[in-house]
Amino acid sequence: MSFEEGDAVVYHDKHSEFDGQTGEITQVVETMFGDANYTVSFEEGQEAGVPESALEPADEAEAEAEAEDEE
Repeated sequence: MSFEEGDAVVYHDKHSEFDGQTGEITQVVETMFGDANYTVSFEEGQEAGVPESALEPADEAEAEAEAEDEE
């Protein structure tokens, strides 16, 4: 799944201070291998060079969290 500028996403990287936070895609850059890297802005900063594998759509993540809370 690819993302576009303005999409809300949840970032997953255990080494980042933004792990698990919801942010907004502010830039999409295509690598020389044809993959996309993203810049994601959060309330307290931004993370650049984020691979697609570290992101998931925010609406899906919120739905999963609500389902876990109900169990």
